[in-house]
Amino acid sequence: MAHRRFAHGGPVAAEAFALRLDHDAPSVAHRETEPDRADRLAGHRSARAGDTADRHRKICPTATQGLPRELRDGGRTHGAVALEGRRTNPEITPLGGIGVHHPTGQEPVRGAGRFGQRAGETAAGAGLGCGHRPTPLEQAPDHALQEDLHTRPSIPRARYDRRMADHTPVMQQYLGLKAQHPDTLLFYRMGDFYELFFEDARKASQLLDITLTARGQSAGAPIPMAGVPVQSVDNYLARLVRKGESVAICEQIGDPAKSKGPVERAVVRVVTPGTVTDAALLDDRREVLLAALALGDGTGQDLPFGLAWIDLGAGRLSVLEGRGAGALAAELERLQPAEILVSESMAEDGSFAALLPAGKSRRRAPWHFETEAATRALTAQLGTLDLAGYGASELPLAVGAAGALLQFVRDTQRTALPHLRALRVEAREAALQIDAVTRRNLEIDTSAGGREDATLVSLLDTTVTAMGARMLRRAVNRPLTDRALLQERHAAVGALVEERRCDALRAALGPIGDMERMLARIALRTARPRDLTGLRLALAALPPLRARLTGSHPPLLQRLAAAVGEHTTELALLRQAIAEEPAALLREGGVIAPGHDAELDELRHIASDTDAFLLELEARERARTGLPQLKLGYNRVQGFFIELPRSQAAEVPPDYLRRQTVKNAERFITPELKGFEDKVLGARERSLARERVLWEALLERLAAMLPALQDTATAIAELDALAALAERAATLRWVAPELVDRPVLCIRGGRHPVVERFIDGPFVPNDLTLDAATRMWVITGPNMGGKSTFMRQAALIVILAHIGSFVPANSAQIGPLDRVFTRIGAGDDLAGGRSTFMVEMTETANILHNATPRSLVLMDEVGRGTSTFDGLALAAATARHLAARIGAFTLFATHYFELTALAAELPGVVNMHLDATEHRDGIVFLHAVRPGPASRSYGLAVAQLAGVPREVLIEARRTLATLETAQGAAGTGASLGVAAQGRLDLAAPIAAPVADPVADPVADPVADAVLSALRNIDPDTLSPRDALAKVYDLRKLLR
Repeated sequence: MAHRRFAHGGPVAAEAFALRLDHDAPSVAHRETEPDRADRLAGHRSARAGDTADRHRKICPTATQGLPRELRDGGRTHGAVALEGRRTNPEITPLGGIGVHHPTGQEPVRGAGRFGQRAGETAAGAGLGCGHRPTPLEQAPDHALQEDLHTRPSIPRARYDRRMADHTPVMQQYLGLKAQHPDTLLFYRMGDFYELFFEDARKASQLLDITLTARGQSAGAPIPMAGVPVQSVDNYLARLVRKGESVAICEQIGDPAKSKGPVERAVVRVVTPGTVTDAALLDDRREVLLAALALGDGTGQDLPFGLAWIDLGAGRLSVLEGRGAGALAAELERLQPAEILVSESMAEDGSFAALLPAGKSRRRAPWHFETEAATRALTAQLGTLDLAGYGASELPLAVGAAGALLQFVRDTQRTALPHLRALRVEAREAALQIDAVTRRNLEIDTSAGGREDATLVSLLDTTVTAMGARMLRRAVNRPLTDRALLQERHAAVGALVEERRCDALRAALGPIGDMERMLARIALRTARPRDLTGLRLALAALPPLRARLTGSHPPLLQRLAAAVGEHTTELALLRQAIAEEPAALLREGGVIAPGHDAELDELRHIASDTDAFLLELEARERARTGLPQLKLGYNRVQGFFIELPRSQAAEVPPDYLRRQTVKNAERFITPELKGFEDKVLGARERSLARERVLWEALLERLAAMLPALQDTATAIAELDALAALAERAATLRWVAPELVDRPVLCIRGGRHPVVERFIDGPFVPNDLTLDAATRMWVITGPNMGGKSTFMRQAALIVILAHIGSFVPANSAQIGPLDRVFTRIGAGDDLAGGRSTFMVEMTETANILHNATPRSLVLMDEVGRGTSTFDGLALAAATARHLAARIGAFTLFATHYFELTALAAELPGVVNMHLDATEHRDGIVFLHAVRPGPASRSYGLAVAQLAGVPREVLIEARRTLATLETAQGAAGTGASLGVAAQGRLDLAAPIAAPVADPVADPVADPVADAVLSALRNIDPDTLSPRDALAKVYDLRKLLR
């Protein structure tokens, strides 16, 4: 392969390689892991590390001086990995200072010695090149060249050529490829391992906890090196991707047997957190999104933005435009992209960078976001003249972001993207808008306590397919406002609830796998045999599914039934082409079904029909030589051989050529056996090559069928999501909401869907009525009384109704709503330098700026993070603004009893409270919403439940009595017209002890009498009759 050329030390664009190999395909010909056949016939021992007994290498004695004993002696050998280097002498291959005799010039190897190896151990085998004397230019051989290529474009051409010439040919190839991917870990394929060098090796050894070694020298310094086996690379990729790393996969695309220098290699794809499609790297029930962000001119709430995102594993590309930093934060919180592409100029601007999730942004050149270039790229991908048909022609920022996204995907996947067939344009006003804070407070998709099962999505997700689970999650995270579409969904769910028809539909969906992602891997040419067998099973399950959808159904179910195609042609093709139980990987063979291709069948017959010949040959050779202990054998390293005890080795005929010496035995080969071996092994290689050709042709045919298959997969996912909603409605006794035109939110017997699932006893349902006449409820009551739960359940019922679900209530009437806001809970933002009160006020300001008369607002404990009078003043002003100026539907929970005066002051405001009562030595929460304000907050009773020490509670009661007396004398609290802020004097004389039978029982005279009588009783001297009499006496004292 011609080495990459650099202008002024900087890399130019990589060549477009016509040949692209699947990552699980064999990147090296079979002969790479086999000793050369001519070598065997000549009687030479193999130069490869094979069985532990096969360690007979010819080593140049002078080359081993000064090397560790492990390298001189061969060290531990756990396998063999091909390794190449440019050689001036075909007889001696430089291998980290060890000269390995290799007469054919074929690729030498090193022992793997990598996994199971103790830290600090030197692995068996060799390095990457013989030593070179350092020149003055080599100060940091592992960094300097790469740094020069990228950060010092003015490096002289001659100096660059000298620097590259100081490295071995393999390292020159590696550095050229690495220069094209400076910020990405490069997995450099060498035989059965992906190797990492220099800084990549150091980083990977820390991230993956694998051994870091130093092998040989290049440019006069040891080469830091780490590696992972090819067969388990998916596990390591998954770990790196989860940690936010990107990996460039560099495969061997040349034939080692024909290469005079390093085997030709190329980066065939780049795996990034946002572009993973392999099943091993994905969460089945969650989308993995790659996003791109383009910003216009403006700041704060006037900041225009365009957002594009792609689910590469499903072929779904979407865009939207919006305005305001808050709106952008809400969309990013909803989408949770794994990566975000941003312009370099934006990334360098600290004010913009603060808008992005930490550690997820990836810089791209500004011209990637140009609208004109993006339009050309998108129309070429979608096969249209313009973007007007998608409604995107007037969205320049969103189109620019989508163009950057498409270019990045092409750069990383290095292949066509036939499964990207449409552009979905979302409008923010078409959805019930939920900001980032509200989304977290309502625990829609994530729980504040970290419990995955304590979210709304978790409660709803009983889907039976992975793509149905992702469809349901998308719907929950983006509730719609289109009343006609929602009513269609409600009708479909209702039809499936009747007689639990959903159960039969879910049973029919059970055998269907993740068609969306299978089809995406087919499109990207990364499909594995299990993807095609999974697709075959899914298509075979379609006739029973279609049968379940026959008959009279609501319009939505009828449309979905029509979208589920029959796909008999595709099913017949897969049944004919793919074996009943194929191998897991294509390189293992046996994937294409017998009878599909005559040429492949013939090659397989030649390769497999060896037993009869070998038995016959073994019998003949025993008879010819008179050696009864003669036997034939085979292994992957040596091929076929005749084995004899060492004591009989001198008796073999002249045509026996020694192949290998092992413990207590000698191995030979004959011209006849060599000819048979060439025929058999050649057939195996040709059969694998033929199978790969057939596999690629099969993927090509299936790719042409993608549009109809993708439509079927989408319809199945939506059917599964609807069936899950129906199952929840039937199981949890939910009802269909009524969507109306007038402003109203009337819920009868509403319940919190998630809390109801976790409590032991029955959930106490409550009613809620907000309409044109009543816009705000001021809710008071004790801590732990259920105020926050009541408010949250109202919001969740609204959200459920707007995804097309039934709701947990006896009935629900819901008018037009555009947004849901919450100001609930307390928490600081230390990283952002914001106190608890600052966070509270920021959230309050967002609500006051953006709420409308059609919004639902939940305000809990506004003003509690500052002084009493400041907090009261802010809470009162906020409530007035919401009720009098905005007119939003508002639930305003507070412990400021002064706010209950708003009901008399403002129209549309009513007081409600959560009931509780004291019983004996505790408090009982009734969790029932009642009209009017609460009589008290029961804070000290809740503190007692929390385990606050008794002496602290006694002191608190005394202080409370003093404060209440002082406040009553001053006349404060009678209205909201406090003229000036006062101070409560905690140093004033404490009032007399408060009579409290729980905290201070001696204050009660009846209790004193009972206690005195009990002290005078000696229970050990009482007969049963006397004890009963004492009980009656004590009862008389209580009258």
